[in-house]
Amino acid sequence: MTERVAPAVGVVVLTQGTRPVELARALASVLAQRDVVVDIVCVGNGWQPTGLPAGVQALGLTENIGIPAGRNAGVTKTVGEYLFFLDDDEYVESETFLIDAIARFDADASLGVLQPRVRTIDDSPAPRRWVPRLRKGDPATPGAVFALIEGAILIPRSVFDAAGGWAAPFFYAHEGIELAWRVWDQGKRAWYAGDLEARHPNVPTTRHTDFYWRNARNRVWVARRNLPAVLVPIYVATWTGVQMLRSVRSPGTLKPWFTGWAAGWRDDPGERRPMRWRTVWRMAAAGRPPVV
Repeated sequence: MTERVAPAVGVVVLTQGTRPVELARALASVLAQRDVVVDIVCVGNGWQPTGLPAGVQALGLTENIGIPAGRNAGVTKTVGEYLFFLDDDEYVESETFLIDAIARFDADASLGVLQPRVRTIDDSPAPRRWVPRLRKGDPATPGAVFALIEGAILIPRSVFDAAGGWAAPFFYAHEGIELAWRVWDQGKRAWYAGDLEARHPNVPTTRHTDFYWRNARNRVWVARRNLPAVLVPIYVATWTGVQMLRSVRSPGTLKPWFTGWAAGWRDDPGERRPMRWRTVWRMAAAGRPPVV
């Protein structure tokens, strides 16, 4: 009997160097993975990583080029048929996390990208936004999704390359929507594996001072870059309405949000690759047409 060769995984851990304890924990969690060969690069977004454990290469970027572009830079320095993206403040507990996730791809050729369930480090209730399904329900329930929480993502390199990588112009926010949509446009599915787990601290997304501005700009950009022209204004109008409802309790968020909204229409979002109408119908049949 021929012994199976261990799958090779290129691992990209992105960090700004401000969380050394968390970074060490994230790296240790991938170095501990069993039954896979990992090629790990630690990308320093705006700094040169030092003091890394054996088996981890460093890639220092002279400036912070943003989360999606930083991840893309790391991909070029790794080998492996799969790619695993892990943020520096996130980690996986199971030493078989990667091989268990790869087994899902082996069992189902329709899977194109996998996101695990994200649990808090202290086991406090996780934010609802960490479950990317439209119907949240039990966070342990797996299912097809149309957006990704990007902190821990496994994807075949071929699928990632065909998607064009992460949306570098976004800097941060909503790049997980675009990647999921581009996976669906390849005839595959983005999948939430509720029985596989990663850990992350429960911190608000609004900790970033420009959160509302980038949230709005990138909502417009994800539509302009990926949707058939007729659906672009429908998608943007839907999310504008959602934001108006959300702002009832915090009206001060509307000014930066609409400033970003205007920038989304005014500024160049980069490459446009509208999805096929076949993809629109597949996504709608799976429970979420790309207008909500």
